[in-house]
Amino acid sequence: MKEIGERIDELADLLTASGHLTDPRWREALHAVPRHLFAPPVAWVGSADGPDRRVDRADDEVAWLDAVYSDTPIVTQLDDGNTPLEKGGDNYTSSLSAPGIVIVFLELLQVWRYHRVLEIGTGTGWTAALLSARVGAENVTTIEVDEQVSAQAAGNLRKSGYRPALICADGARGRPEAAPYDRVHVTCGVREVPYQWVEQTRPGGRVVFPWMPGFAFGHQACLTVTGSGEAVGRFPGNAGYMMLRSQRFDRYAPPAEGGEKESTTRLDPRTVAWDSYGCDVAIAGMLPGVTSVEEETGDGSFRLHLRDPGGSWAVVHHERDRDEYPVRQAGERGLWDETEAAYLRWVSWGRPDRDRFGLTVTSEGQRVWLDSPSNVL
Repeated sequence: MKEIGERIDELADLLTASGHLTDPRWREALHAVPRHLFAPPVAWVGSADGPDRRVDRADDEVAWLDAVYSDTPIVTQLDDGNTPLEKGGDNYTSSLSAPGIVIVFLELLQVWRYHRVLEIGTGTGWTAALLSARVGAENVTTIEVDEQVSAQAAGNLRKSGYRPALICADGARGRPEAAPYDRVHVTCGVREVPYQWVEQTRPGGRVVFPWMPGFAFGHQACLTVTGSGEAVGRFPGNAGYMMLRSQRFDRYAPPAEGGEKESTTRLDPRTVAWDSYGCDVAIAGMLPGVTSVEEETGDGSFRLHLRDPGGSWAVVHHERDRDEYPVRQAGERGLWDETEAAYLRWVSWGRPDRDRFGLTVTSEGQRVWLDSPSNVL
């Protein structure tokens, strides 16, 4: 059986080849904090080309280690702990994230040895330990909202030999008692950035998180805090994470009933849904709070579902051999009408890519901009 050090080197080589790992100090941290110390003995391993698979250390330790030291996520909790992990299911509520995206976010932080770091979402404790290996455990505060997950993380961290400050609380409020921080590292999806994170960060400090506004896919976000109490930055790449619990999309109001309107559109809903990441950011910025779900059916048709917090909804149905597509929408807003207008507005700008967009967070909220913070959508 391969030695753990050999497995870590192979994983680090893979992440280097893929462009995820560029700083050799994070390779050193991967050796200092072996990932298997944070993986449950029975786990569900994510797969890009098929259903998740179950691995059990007691049944096959080699297969378990192969999974742990691959660039894949490992599910560590189901249904907020209400379903035993061994049973399986599809409502994932905590995980050991894939090493590739973990390292991407850690590199975006650009931590230095003396930095004080606030982490939102301890999860298994692996990233808190990696940060501790880089800046010292005495400089890391990590917050986990789930008592069960927090207790498991505490045990994992003890095994690793690192003891950052682990707090069981709502991470959306930050931890003012230990502020100010030089870096804020967020391991859960965020729709709206809590201003407390900005308030508790020094000028020049960074806040790094998965921005998941609800429309299409999520994005890496890296903001820098200014001297005026704002945070400004851009979207370096993709990110798909479980949501900050206070911002889960199922908190939306029930769909509006009655007053349903039917119409047609010549704009293919697949064009809006699949165009580009630049399109996704633009629409999310112009229509904050609107979520989308794509549905592909076995007969080749496609539906785009739209919804907002107030209960308005729309469904656009693509069917083959049609020149126009049926639209159904209800509620105070015509969500498809707004989405179509936002898409065509983005087209009129010359279809700017994601790297031209950015985000500003202030005490009054957040806003998406194009090219310059002064050019708000």
